[in-house]
Amino acid sequence: MWAFQAALDRRGLGPVAGVDEAGRGACAGPLVVASCVLRTGDAARFEGLTDSKLLTAPARDRMYDLLLDRALDYSVIVVPAAEVDLIGVHVANIEGMRRAVARLGAHPGYVLTDGFPVPGLTAPNVPVVKGDRVAACVAAASVLAKVTRDRIMTELHGELPVYGFDVHKGYSTADHTAALLEHGPSAQHRWSYANVAAAARKHGLEPPHPVARGAATAGVVQNGAPPRSGGGRLATRRGADQMNTRAEA
Repeated sequence: MWAFQAALDRRGLGPVAGVDEAGRGACAGPLVVASCVLRTGDAARFEGLTDSKLLTAPARDRMYDLLLDRALDYSVIVVPAAEVDLIGVHVANIEGMRRAVARLGAHPGYVLTDGFPVPGLTAPNVPVVKGDRVAACVAAASVLAKVTRDRIMTELHGELPVYGFDVHKGYSTADHTAALLEHGPSAQHRWSYANVAAAARKHGLEPPHPVARGAATAGVVQNGAPPRSGGGRLATRRGADQMNTRAEA
């Protein structure tokens, strides 16, 4: 978990930041992107650190608190569902990663991203396959992003209890799909996703916020897995500079 960072640090390329997201495949709620910098010598303190999806909720919460206490630096960007619909989830993800790195207190010497390249970063960077399982700083970013997003979805459950956001966190489970079909989508849903758009048509509802042309092709996603369908391209970068994001302290 620490080999990538240690090798870069030894060559004078640190500090090394990891970047990851949570909620890319959800059809409701925000996309959350985090960046994190760890001390190489802290490996023993972070025993058990791995991909946030592999940790139990209590273990994630404990790791989250430890990261807030021990990380050299971190930032968290929250991209609302309306912005995902406006510019497309991939563009929102890329822009979020750029901003997460830019909002670090110190400019990183190197950036590790989870799985795919991120153009436009202001530091040398490399994508790491399954980065949240093999690079500690990427795993740390995944924990920060997921815990932040899970807490947001639990808060949204208090406002919109009919959807069960506190359980499925906005992913397209059977229960969520049933609630969508029964009640129609809310303003917290991503109206550019095919299953949300279909439920809206069933209830004769129009999107409560702009949806970029071409964005309404995102396929249905089951429990965070890749979309099963997604013909056509997602929205372009148009409107990306208008993205409203906020950092979670």
